[in-house]
Amino acid sequence: MNRDTGFPVADAENDFLRARRRQVLSRLAAWLRRAPDDVNIMLPFDEVVAALGRLGERRLGLQVITLDSIVGSVDRSREFDRRFRPTSGQVRERWQRLALAQRRGESIPPIDVYRVGDMHFVVDGHHRVSVAHALGLKTIDAYATEVVTRLSPSGIRYRGDLLVKDYRRIFLDRVPLTDEARKAVNLTDPWDYAELAEAVEAWGFRLMQDEGRYLDRATVGRRWYEEEFVPVVRMLRQAGMIETQTEAQAYMWVACERYRLIRTHRWDDEVITAVQNNKRR
Repeated sequence: MNRDTGFPVADAENDFLRARRRQVLSRLAAWLRRAPDDVNIMLPFDEVVAALGRLGERRLGLQVITLDSIVGSVDRSREFDRRFRPTSGQVRERWQRLALAQRRGESIPPIDVYRVGDMHFVVDGHHRVSVAHALGLKTIDAYATEVVTRLSPSGIRYRGDLLVKDYRRIFLDRVPLTDEARKAVNLTDPWDYAELAEAVEAWGFRLMQDEGRYLDRATVGRRWYEEEFVPVVRMLRQAGMIETQTEAQAYMWVACERYRLIRTHRWDDEVITAVQNNKRR
């Protein structure tokens, strides 16, 4: 709870000291839990947009946004952590001046943000967001600009999540799946997307050799999904070989095992039996 002694200057000073103490304790707790290094770091706007693929933007005007939806910064500021708590005493003077104005009921100008999905990234107003958090506010006024991206930003929580999105975007450039196929092919290890793209391209090359004609990437992607991925996943389900992993993860593991054990690209009962027997060992 915020203390109110009736002396706004002293209260603003205490607000800052509490915010700094919480930031230090949060960092210590993350270290004790062995949490990922990026768990308390702001999401960088440029990296998020690059990973998702920027298509355009549009001005939304003045909005009331929730403070919890603000997850990052445009200028990659290191002055605040993910919860906009000060990471050092360098921002103290300006921070306390804003906290004092807020406690006196003075009008605080709206901040400027970019919106990506449900997330907001601060362009201008980091100190105002920090003070609002410290004083227990839930919302803040903001001039928002929505950024439209090729991939959905859902699932992004930490900076490490961006790597998966980035590799998936590159994978879809090389293997342009659509609709149901796009939803079905999901991997958790970013490098798996690179390996799967290589495998699909190799499959497409063999297909073109068999048919004696050129096929564009979209056609290869569609036919790989319909003629290779779906039938193989169906066999794996019938054989009880898809457990906790995604269909794409199961496909990649079995495809690699198939080739390692038998040195063939075909799929039949002999292949499935060989992979199952090897898994039981």
